[in-house]
Amino acid sequence: MTMAEAAMYFTDGAAYERFMGRWSRAVAPVFLDWLGAPRNARWLDVGCGTGILAETVLGMCMPAAISAVDPSPAQIREAATSASARTVSFEVADAQQLPFADASFDVVASALVINFVPDRALALAEMRRVARPRGLVGGYVWDLAGELSPSGPVRNALRRCGADVPAVPGTAASSIQALRELFTHTGLAQIETRTIDVTLAYASFDEFWVAQTPGYTATTKVIAAMNERERLRVKRAVQEALPPGPNGSIAYVARAHAIKARVPR
Repeated sequence: MTMAEAAMYFTDGAAYERFMGRWSRAVAPVFLDWLGAPRNARWLDVGCGTGILAETVLGMCMPAAISAVDPSPAQIREAATSASARTVSFEVADAQQLPFADASFDVVASALVINFVPDRALALAEMRRVARPRGLVGGYVWDLAGELSPSGPVRNALRRCGADVPAVPGTAASSIQALRELFTHTGLAQIETRTIDVTLAYASFDEFWVAQTPGYTATTKVIAAMNERERLRVKRAVQEALPPGPNGSIAYVARAHAIKARVPR
């Protein structure tokens, strides 16, 4: 998969916000608290999407400045509508060819992106290049191999119904071991990892279903190709796995794998 193809995976910024926004906002504060970045740091958010990590950095970390890049113009357009756009410099750019000078940033972070980059080693080398010596480089991805991403319940239900479920791009790169190997290969030091579990609720099954079936995902396209009886069977399988609470709400856990390291002197 090329970077252009990866960008096409996220062509609808508003739909992505409904699909992943609440989950991203739940994970980001936990990651930033663990990252332990200093105040007054210069930040780069690589693969910023709709700007959720940058927005959370502004609220938690007292940065001196934040730049944020994403290969998808749709995502950058969505990010530009946020309140953080008055402070964050958003621009379209490829993680594999960052448009910044060496040692430009104190912290370089990537949220829910690393597994989607076609050449992950090149992207991480670029992240290291633009970070200053002793600077922080870190990120997190969903546990896709364990089907513990927010879309896991739907994907598992499809399998139970006998559907052929396409793998999410970069699933093999989402494990703790794969992240550690990538950071080690790039020559980063003081590598640490952790898992982050978050539990979120939807007011109803219908709200959950609309949010978790955006039109652009491969999983949704499998559902769209089904007849009505097959789709109802999948919905029932999800409902069996996620029984509603007393008020009809749907709640479940998603897991992210996080990693951080230092740039050697």
